[in-house]
Amino acid sequence: MINIFAALKGQTLPAGFHWLNEPAKWSFSEEGLVVQAEPQTDFFRDPAGTAVKGSAHFLYTEQEGDFTLMTKVQVDMVDDYDAAVMMVMVDEENWAKLCYEYTYKKPMIVSVVTQGVSDDCNSLAVPESGIYLRVTRFDDCFAFHYSYDAKWWEMVRYFRLPSNGPIKIGVVAQSPTGDGCEVKFANLDFSRTPIRDIRSGK
Repeated sequence: MINIFAALKGQTLPAGFHWLNEPAKWSFSEEGLVVQAEPQTDFFRDPAGTAVKGSAHFLYTEQEGDFTLMTKVQVDMVDDYDAAVMMVMVDEENWAKLCYEYTYKKPMIVSVVTQGVSDDCNSLAVPESGIYLRVTRFDDCFAFHYSYDAKWWEMVRYFRLPSNGPIKIGVVAQSPTGDGCEVKFANLDFSRTPIRDIRSGK
């Protein structure tokens, strides 16, 4: 895998990457990408139809075909749902995100799959010291995983998200209910090789 964030400094984006909802404060350093998520920022389409939000900070590139994308995240968690996120997006109504999120006053793995409206799945509590997140795609199938050491991976979600062309893939910083939070992505490792044995832990 290739670390796309390696050797980047300041506010120079990797080739082919763009911001959707660029934050006022972000930069690359030896720590990786550091983003100050702004208040009330989120991606969510409530199943009850009461709220549609698409304001979180999404650093993305477009990708066709199979891939695997991995990052290590950390969040200065202050308010409910502050999170570091990996996201795949076909369009504004069809997307999915894997979150290291502050829920029930503790860090948790949370996932959302949106096809017109969003679902919302809290999986488990994890350490405050950060976590590895991974998304892999083969054909129109996707799998979300998390890991403590980037060696043994646990599956979070397996789902289908069809697309007739390139999709947006990348990382998101969000603070849906609070006054903002600092989010760190230590790396962004990319490979065109998918992981088809999604339940093996490898």
